[in-house]
Amino acid sequence: MTTGSSSTSRSRTTAESGISTFKGQDRALRAGRLGTAGLLLSVLAATAPLMVVAGVMPTTFGVMGIVGQPLLFVILGVVLALFSFGYAEMSRHVHNAGAFYAYISRGLGGTAGAGAALVALVAYSALQVGIYGIFGFEVSGLCATYLDLEIAWWIPALLAALIVGGLAWLKIDVNARVLGVLLIVEVALVVIFDIAAVADPAKEGLSLHAFNPDTLTGAGVGTALCFCIAAFLGFEQAPVYAEETSRPHILVPRVMFFAVAGVAVFFALSCWALTVAAGPSGIVGASQKQSAGLLFNLTESRLGGTFTDVLHVLFVTGMFAAMLSFHNVVARYAFAMGREGLLPAAFGRTTGASGAPGTGSLLQTIVSVVIVIAFAVADDKPAGDPTAPVLHLFTWGGNVGALGVILLMAAASLSVIVFFVRRGAARAQAWRLATSVIAGVALLVIAGYTVKDFDLLVGAGPDSALSWALPGIIGAALVLGLVQGLVLRSRKPEAHARIGLGNEAFQLDKAAETAS
Repeated sequence: MTTGSSSTSRSRTTAESGISTFKGQDRALRAGRLGTAGLLLSVLAATAPLMVVAGVMPTTFGVMGIVGQPLLFVILGVVLALFSFGYAEMSRHVHNAGAFYAYISRGLGGTAGAGAALVALVAYSALQVGIYGIFGFEVSGLCATYLDLEIAWWIPALLAALIVGGLAWLKIDVNARVLGVLLIVEVALVVIFDIAAVADPAKEGLSLHAFNPDTLTGAGVGTALCFCIAAFLGFEQAPVYAEETSRPHILVPRVMFFAVAGVAVFFALSCWALTVAAGPSGIVGASQKQSAGLLFNLTESRLGGTFTDVLHVLFVTGMFAAMLSFHNVVARYAFAMGREGLLPAAFGRTTGASGAPGTGSLLQTIVSVVIVIAFAVADDKPAGDPTAPVLHLFTWGGNVGALGVILLMAAASLSVIVFFVRRGAARAQAWRLATSVIAGVALLVIAGYTVKDFDLLVGAGPDSALSWALPGIIGAALVLGLVQGLVLRSRKPEAHARIGLGNEAFQLDKAAETAS
């Protein structure tokens, strides 16, 4: 017992110091594959700029009737920056592809970490699979419009699932290049629209009314925050790639702050550009009438049909980039969980020369294909029907995933506080702990509104079972994960003690084997 306790203690201490990865170890992701640019592009791709500007923003304007949506992006940027101060500091001490659950286990214990692990796996999987629905729908529409070819939505969705699964087996730096090209072109087109809107505003001119705090009055503000926070999802993924960078203690915090600031400014200005182009007094009505067609109609009148056609294509490629980004994250969570006994050991090994978490990637591909097929079988609605299962796949998956990530961020904020207090660093980290408290409370409030208004977020009736069944998926994942953690603590205490340690625990084992 004394030896086992000493080993566990050494594991924790070594984990916090961050030992470098063993070369050739199939339980370690390949270090040094990502620099600042590659890491930044990998996480920003998940934000899918065009999907947010063309989809989320008009939906929020139309459903909630709040003109001040640009100001919401600023407010959320501040909240998530406050969250990032503690989260980024934690990333200097913990380098683990399990990210959220690794951080939570270090602060709140292995059982809480096991619960967080399953929530993260389910949440990011839901986010990724949900996009296949809108992707297939949009590709089907493009084929009908430009190729005069009628194809079912699930055909391009399944093809995309297979292509994403194949790309995920390649080296992560190859993935970063693919994501980077798609993201840069996508952002460039949105910026061109922003400039065109400012150059040719509606009759109200360059009005800043959308940034007036008075526009955020009413009961719909909390729900609007739920819509908008989904646009930021991706920045928190930076620690997932920590093991694949050369200097994680420097690159991960840097990329997180770049991502939060960049996303907040970009979306606030682009959302404001929509209000300028349609006019503050007309943006809500136009959004209710045109929905996702708003951006494309505004660009066609200012930049012409060819630009709008290109925008339609980039809308689709942006979704593909987001699917690949989320797929990579799910694969790495599965890898980390397999390495620490939360999933079968096969998930905790990398694949071939690429060093990619191949088994986790294969699992997510299978899950994606099965869910797409299930929705395809259930899809008996005509194309374009707003009640079609293909569109439910997007809204259900997106909101279930967003709720899970919001709760994980709130739990991580609490974990940051406990972690540094237990280390006796509360005084030295006082201001970071304060920001974690503020961010954690704000995130819990947003999570509360998300659960309360889930029927509105997914377009269901107030008495629909979906209003509790869909959030219940995250609740079920949490309960199952906690039960697994309790079982591990009872039956395999050594495995339970390793939760959140990641590669460092295996480095200690290797060192012990070498010494003996």
